[in-house]
Amino acid sequence: MSASDDELVERMAKRHSVSAAAVQVVMTAFRSAGGRMAQFSHADFGGMSQWSPGVSMVGDMFNTQLKAKLNALCSDIAAHLDASGAAGGARSAADEVSYRSMPGSADWWPAGLGRPGAVGAQNDRRYAVFPETRRRGDRTLSFTSQDGLVRVADLPRVAV
Repeated sequence: MSASDDELVERMAKRHSVSAAAVQVVMTAFRSAGGRMAQFSHADFGGMSQWSPGVSMVGDMFNTQLKAKLNALCSDIAAHLDASGAAGGARSAADEVSYRSMPGSADWWPAGLGRPGAVGAQNDRRYAVFPETRRRGDRTLSFTSQDGLVRVADLPRVAV
């Protein structure tokens, strides 16, 4: 982090009553995701947390004050990164994709896919979405729910 980043971290930590380490974790998550969202884990937010505009999730899921604190901090960081143009640049090897991503995970996908629209990780599984590539195969994405296997191809479309 640069000297100006250190100043920002200290200012944000004081303004939002969280540790400087928590602010650094959030900023790293933002930069890894191009400044649009953040997924990270830090004790100041009850563990695993996520933020995107309009959505705040903290490890202590019923703590509305903590959600509000996360929302305020992330909104300030996102605005700063957007205004400074520091959000969407090239990723460094030190920037991890997300919480628990493997070391050296920057640009871990095949080069032919280009730049992803979104990246992330959960439970040691990494993902990247390439909307411009629009590849399709004969496989379908599926999830396991309390009712068993759910194939995405079998879900009904809902008009928005």
